[in-house]
Amino acid sequence: MTVRVAMWSGPRNISTAMMRAWENRPDTVVVDEPFYAAYLLRTGLDHPGRDDVISSQPTDPEEVVRALTSDDSTPVHYSKQMTHHLAEDMAMDWVAQFHNVLLIRDPAEVVASYVRSRESCEPEDIGLLQQVPLYDVLPARSPVIDAADFLRDPAAHLRWLCDWLGIPFTDRMLHWPEGLRDSDGVWAPHWYDAVARSIGFEPWRPREIELSEHDAAVAETCRPAYEMLHAHRLVL
Repeated sequence: MTVRVAMWSGPRNISTAMMRAWENRPDTVVVDEPFYAAYLLRTGLDHPGRDDVISSQPTDPEEVVRALTSDDSTPVHYSKQMTHHLAEDMAMDWVAQFHNVLLIRDPAEVVASYVRSRESCEPEDIGLLQQVPLYDVLPARSPVIDAADFLRDPAAHLRWLCDWLGIPFTDRMLHWPEGLRDSDGVWAPHWYDAVARSIGFEPWRPREIELSEHDAAVAETCRPAYEMLHAHRLVL
């Protein structure tokens, strides 16, 4: 049977690099942010390439779920999911068909990265607030991985995840070819510059962060959610 993995993240995390790692497995197909078009249509937000995104994917969330739960084309099916793309009233019973993982990052780092690509940032834009209620409905023992922990030892975390999923680890997950992929969403030219230049996970390093008063307030609004999830994170 196909092993279905849903990696739930916010933007400006290591979610695209993580997708690269899984796509570089010979037994895995990846899906890039399948609810993005539905999110843009529902909210009316003006993201880069908005019209192209909406025309590239189903805009009916139920259709997206049907596609995610019916693809048995490969042994491992991996979906990169953005928590802020989910509607508050969306039924989430379908996640029980997946092995779910939450990927978190310090909100100050997220906001600092986010505002380099967009002029404004609000708490609901970075996914952490939505990760808390999602964590509450996920199947028991769904792991939470902090990006800083992961980048200190990607191999150990990927080995743990593979063991948890009952699939073999391959060191192909640690390196990948440079460039964009056919599997990348049409938004890749707007958001994936750094990942397109990468050939592996960038080692963790401390960052100097300077935020405007507004952006610092956004990060602090999201910090309690981060700290709650961080307390449940995987520690190796």
